Amino acid sequence: MLIEGQDLSVSIGGRRVLESETISCKPGMMTALVGPSGCGKTTLLHCLGLLLPVDQGRILIDGDDVTKYSTVARRHFWRDHAAFILQDYGIMDDESIAFNITMGVSLLGKRVTGNQARLVEVLEQTGLQGRENELASHLSGGEKQRLALARAIYKDASILFIDEPTASLDAANRKKVIELFSDFAMRGRTVIVATHDSEMINACGVRHEVGS
Repeated sequence: MLIEGQDLSVSIGGRRVLESETISCKPGMMTALVGPSGCGKTTLLHCLGLLLPVDQGRILIDGDDVTKYSTVARRHFWRDHAAFILQDYGIMDDESIAFNITMGVSLLGKRVTGNQARLVEVLEQTGLQGRENELASHLSGGEKQRLALARAIYKDASILFIDEPTASLDAANRKKVIELFSDFAMRGRTVIVATHDSEMINACGVRHEVGS
């Protein structure tokens, strides 16, 4: 899905955070939102993901103006098309890895439901095979990033919004996570990442300087 922001401006707490930002994020590519701390990278990411309203400008998805989407329409967009990997990972530590991916469980709470073949496939793709029954709390930071991506792959998200994914990762995990994001984009998905990591930026096909 093509996501475009046209002349986006946002103020938070009386301070202008974004001023007339225009950006185009194409499917099949990773777009990096870059710039110094406080420039509005995360704010722009949240606006494009319909998590934060804009004061001025328009947001288009495949040419349709979604700027004034209702709460119900935004929820449908998040459910049907979008996945988010934010700095807290969005992982439920006291639930199993399998549950965190499928978000489905039997009424008795003992057996994870969902497409089991697809679950096995995404676990293999993200290097978490054989660990579906472990609690997510057992995972390292890099493994939680991979778990969040596994959930996005499982739901077949069209758009992936990522905020500072490599900030606390060691070199090996950073490389693995970047490769997984690149592979996801190469499947025709739209990947938008707010980052200051030069290795992550170099892996992206498009670089957008926020606030420039």
